[in-house]
Amino acid sequence: MSDSAGTAAVASGQSYASFEYRTYVLITLTIVYTFNFIDRILISVVSVPIINEFELSQFQFGLLSGIGFALFYTLLGIPIANLSEKMSRKLIIGVCVILWSLATVLCGFATGFVTLLLARMLVGIGEAGCTPPANSMISDYYAPVARPTALGIYAMGVTAGGVLAQLFGGFILEIFTWREAFIYVGAPGIVIGILVLLTIKEPPRGYSDPPTAEKPEKASFGEALSEIFSKRTFWVMTTGATIAAFAGYALVGLQPQHVVFTHEFTPGQTAIMFMAPVGLAGTFGAFLGGYLTQQASKSSATAATWVPGLAFLLCAPVYASAFLAGHHVPMLILMMIAGLLQYFYLGAQYNIAQAVVSLRVRATSIAILLFVVNLIGYGVGPPAMGIIADNLTTSWIASSAYAGEIAATCSIADPNLSPELVDACRDARAYGVKWACVTATGLFLLASLFFLLSGRSFVGDLYVNQSSQKQEESHA
Repeated sequence: MSDSAGTAAVASGQSYASFEYRTYVLITLTIVYTFNFIDRILISVVSVPIINEFELSQFQFGLLSGIGFALFYTLLGIPIANLSEKMSRKLIIGVCVILWSLATVLCGFATGFVTLLLARMLVGIGEAGCTPPANSMISDYYAPVARPTALGIYAMGVTAGGVLAQLFGGFILEIFTWREAFIYVGAPGIVIGILVLLTIKEPPRGYSDPPTAEKPEKASFGEALSEIFSKRTFWVMTTGATIAAFAGYALVGLQPQHVVFTHEFTPGQTAIMFMAPVGLAGTFGAFLGGYLTQQASKSSATAATWVPGLAFLLCAPVYASAFLAGHHVPMLILMMIAGLLQYFYLGAQYNIAQAVVSLRVRATSIAILLFVVNLIGYGVGPPAMGIIADNLTTSWIASSAYAGEIAATCSIADPNLSPELVDACRDARAYGVKWACVTATGLFLLASLFFLLSGRSFVGDLYVNQSSQKQEESHA
């Protein structure tokens, strides 16, 4: 079957291709999504060696892990999603996988902050072309009854990628350097991209939709914006989700450093022994949050707002206690509990964003939600918390006996520093990172407030939405 079939509008109501082949496609796309997150998160795994070698400030590292990646990833998301409606989706995915994988490999050859920042930007450009076309393809391969399971399996790439980045990166760091970590982790993605191009068929668009399914009239972008701007619930919830992402993405980069600087584990040990278990706890938290919300929704119309709201309320003090713990065992336990609670909101944000708008605006609603969350939360969170860490580190040095001998950009691997100054550098870095982490956890209280506030208008917005849909159906 030629790829040109992908442009045909066919509605059979049946899943496309054989069970074995579409399972292969789903597994391949899930592996692609997993690599998407492995390559994205890897820089946090190797943060300390990079900071040591290039003598970076926390702000500079925040740029690498935040806006350096998120800017183009966010800005290109909507245009690529639109492009995937017109071009071969498997071509977009395959080319983008190869691009971001090559960019990840290039990170291993960086000569300094600027070249590493450019490579990270290239990773962001490539990764922008993954999820929109992949979701579209899966929806055409699987009939409506099977789509939730298929898309759920695909979504596992998020948490699986985060955990595997910690395990693979940590294992490599125990044997090699951070440069080899980027090279060895990035290179397999090139092979995956080639497999996508050579072995995946482009399904006919709309093939698996029921022949009798109503196709709602598409809203223009202006009409979609007008409807979304009229929904108070959407913007209150989006503010809460953005604050949660702001704190969460900052912690992704700062947590490993806290373990290394404060508890003196190696970066490899930190990734395997601490960050991977915390990632697994977050995976279970995303599932548990969805399950508890579904159960609570049977008796409460606003469960999607208050379940994550209460989880954030509990998450903040538990997380803060983890960073203030004097021993690494209670720290790990508290971090896992907090990580579980932190991700209760993931499913709720998509649920709320779609529930308060009409069917024809849902895709745009999700796109705008992700645009705001990624650009502000992912892009600004890490460098902003990095500035706080740098200022705290500088304050510690200024009030110590080592003022003038070390700076906030000092490296604990600097051979020119005496053992005493290395210890002082570690203590200064540890102080700045610890209190930046505590500050970030406090933001979950604010995220809690906005999710709870969104419940005040949720039922009203949902009722208007349902009424308008009924009117649309009556006029059809």
